[in-house]
Amino acid sequence: MGLGYRVRGPYFESCNCEAICPCRMVGGILGGRSTYGLCIGVLCWQIDDGYVGEVDVSELGVVLVIRYHDDEPGSPWSVILHVDERGDEAQRGALERLFLHELRELPWIRKQRHVIDVRASPIEIDGTYVRVGEHVTVRATQRVETAQPVACGIPGYERGGYELYADELRVEDEPFSYRLEGNCAFATDFDYRSA
Repeated sequence: MGLGYRVRGPYFESCNCEAICPCRMVGGILGGRSTYGLCIGVLCWQIDDGYVGEVDVSELGVVLVIRYHDDEPGSPWSVILHVDERGDEAQRGALERLFLHELRELPWIRKQRHVIDVRASPIEIDGTYVRVGEHVTVRATQRVETAQPVACGIPGYERGGYELYADELRVEDEPFSYRLEGNCAFATDFDYRSA
């Protein structure tokens, strides 16, 4: 049986796809393949309020650096999980368990995946600005103009958000290394809870 949990707060992501990212649901229509087949990016959660089992994880951040290819058999995800270094050992362990095992609706948990590392890191998340030490910087300020509602499957398609153009997506997080601008970004909120 899984662990009881509830975590909620703002969510932000950016990947190498063109905006609007083709994996989004736009106007109620589900998307498809990534723009280039290869998807590299950063997914970020700022937990305003939450618990995992008996552990309070409020006011902590989580960042996932990801890579997958649509045409690899099973399109397995390769990930580095950064958990907020401000958390104590129990809090960091609870976040690792939640974001690598418990949230079974998320693609890197329900599919084949390769966890490269779990790292305790300084994490700063402020809306559409994210910094993970010297390894990751993501920033987006310009919204994509669209009359259609946009949603993303990571926080849950029931949670509408807004698409942006990234000013910067910089990752120097071994084995990942890239710097992009003008690619897609997305902001919304999340509320994950156990059944």
